[in-house]
Amino acid sequence: MNRTAKQGLVGALGVILLLALWQVASFVGPLADSPMPSATATIAGMFTLLTSVDTWLATLDTLVIAVLGLVASTVLGVALGIAIGTSPVIMHATRAVIEFLKPIPPIVVLPIVVLVLGPTPVMGIVLVIIGCAVAIAVQTAAGVFDTDPVRRATGRTFGLSQADILRLIVLPSSLPYIGTALRVAAPTSLIVAVVAGLLGGGPGLGQSLLQAQLSGDQTNLFAYVMILGLVGLAFQGGSLLLEKRMLHWHPQFRKETP
Repeated sequence: MNRTAKQGLVGALGVILLLALWQVASFVGPLADSPMPSATATIAGMFTLLTSVDTWLATLDTLVIAVLGLVASTVLGVALGIAIGTSPVIMHATRAVIEFLKPIPPIVVLPIVVLVLGPTPVMGIVLVIIGCAVAIAVQTAAGVFDTDPVRRATGRTFGLSQADILRLIVLPSSLPYIGTALRVAAPTSLIVAVVAGLLGGGPGLGQSLLQAQLSGDQTNLFAYVMILGLVGLAFQGGSLLLEKRMLHWHPQFRKETP
């Protein structure tokens, strides 16, 4: 059995153990008298929801908002990060603004965005951009700053233009930083897309969660949470595959594991 299979087996055993503890706690433990449903009831509710077209449409809405917001955040963040890393003027002009925006979570500006754009998919996409673009820009700028100056000087010696140096030297050097930023931003984009529906009234699984909560349907509420967890695993796995594809030349991904 190779290392990947062993890790997958250990992970599966961890999930089974957690579900078993949840099941026991819902009958004889601290959850016995709470409205929280048992693990088996929640899993059954999840499979029932997965037979509904509305669940798949809500999942699709959430994924579209998260993916479009992440793509827009990447384009904006990488462009801004490269500009900050290559231009001292832009770096000093944007430093105060970025430091101001970094600690502000998207949920803080949610009421304003909903007021301007309404409970629409565009509102969710804008919230994702607010939540992810700054972090991607900061990581990209760090990658540009970390580019080996000797490599830049060598490029200039061989007559490369600034655009060629940026394309052939700076950007490849920054890719590991950008890949890390995307790996962190991917789950963030999904979380913000759900929050946009849960608190902002936008379409998607967040709105389904809210409806289950308002109707007092605890089984469906936790079933939607499990569906979100599975979607999150798939989303994170997709972002990791994208990172491996983008950085296939990097030593971290070139290693062959037994």
